[in-house]
Amino acid sequence: MAPSATDEPAPMQLPVASKASTINASVLHGPRDLRLERRSIEDPSIGELQIAIKTTGICGSDVSYYKKFANGDLCACMPLSLGHESSGTVVAIGPQVSGFSIGDRVALEVGIPCGQCGICRKGRYNLCKRMKFRSSAKSVPHFQGTLQERINHPANWCHKLPDDISFDAAALLEPLSVAIHAVNRATPTPGSTALVLGAGTVGLLTAAMARQSGCSTVTIADVDQGRVDYAISKGFATHGYVVPRPLHSSSSSSSLCGSLSSGASTPLDGMMTPASTLPFQTSLDFAKSLAADMLALSSPDMPSLSDDEDDGVDVTFECTGKEVCMHTSLYATRPGGKVIMVGMGTPIQTLPLSVAHLREIDILGIFRYANTYATGIRLLCAQRKGMTGAGFTLPSLDDMVTHRFKGLENAKGAFELASRTSDDNGNLVLKVVIEA
Repeated sequence: MAPSATDEPAPMQLPVASKASTINASVLHGPRDLRLERRSIEDPSIGELQIAIKTTGICGSDVSYYKKFANGDLCACMPLSLGHESSGTVVAIGPQVSGFSIGDRVALEVGIPCGQCGICRKGRYNLCKRMKFRSSAKSVPHFQGTLQERINHPANWCHKLPDDISFDAAALLEPLSVAIHAVNRATPTPGSTALVLGAGTVGLLTAAMARQSGCSTVTIADVDQGRVDYAISKGFATHGYVVPRPLHSSSSSSSLCGSLSSGASTPLDGMMTPASTLPFQTSLDFAKSLAADMLALSSPDMPSLSDDEDDGVDVTFECTGKEVCMHTSLYATRPGGKVIMVGMGTPIQTLPLSVAHLREIDILGIFRYANTYATGIRLLCAQRKGMTGAGFTLPSLDDMVTHRFKGLENAKGAFELASRTSDDNGNLVLKVVIEA
């Protein structure tokens, strides 16, 4: 029935004002200038969830910002909260969000693309020019990282977790995504052979994903004996090679010939590599010899590189970003094989491109990841159930967490330790996390 003129007018629907609350946040103001601060946070906006952060893993790029207030060519120009390997629980739900409930456990995919450009429409949203990535100084104002008690994050980029996946393992879905993306780009066939340079978190997970894809032998190389031993004992790789140290001098080196990250790290202070200390041809000779030694490890009867043009692995994953490691990758890869550039480090490199050109070696870059989190969660579920792929079970991500720091007030100690390969007691430092 239509209302009569005497009916009371319907109440006007006014927008509800967002309520702000205060939270603790770990904020970097300059090199090693990390402060615990109070920040305000609004209620989640349209399409957002408010997440109480439970675990954040420290990445090589975080360490670079912490030590230099810069990561590669990206220099922070304002205070920045670090952290992008994170998981948490839903504590508030914004308008127009469905499929989530208060208390849901989620892993956060922290790169937010525009969703409208041609690259995004093709599904390669990791390459979006308007991408905002938490804890990165690329966008201004900087997109603040996850080392905060709570954050508001688009629901589309929050991935629900089964109850049997821990918050620590869920945080490591971020570097696992890098590994998944790297192997997806490589497309190894069953029975392929692979070499991984760098045994940090990303290198280890890349080796594991190469095995998961069906590679029959996976050799991992690093300057740190402890990391190589860990890779073999936990089943990440089938063979391990420790790079001789005489040409490397650094107390804080985290991987072969430099630092390793999930996508954007810079050399740590004090690092010297053959590429920087030797004439170029001598550096090439060293890389060629290194490649031969690595290949001989997994195939003892393999002739030297100079004797047989057809030896080499099918795919090499270069996870350090160092020039000499790219040289080694090219020499270690068979004709018609692939070199996957995973680590970001030295932005300008001099390479023996004729090695790739004349032997038709494909050089493929990867940048972060796209469309990988669902795969990662399925892999963790299969791991929990003891299910295997290609006769291989993904090693425990929880075991990769070697050190835990409780509370944002202890973030500085976590960053200092994350820049090392062993703690004060001589124990291996692999993945350091900060827990709520």
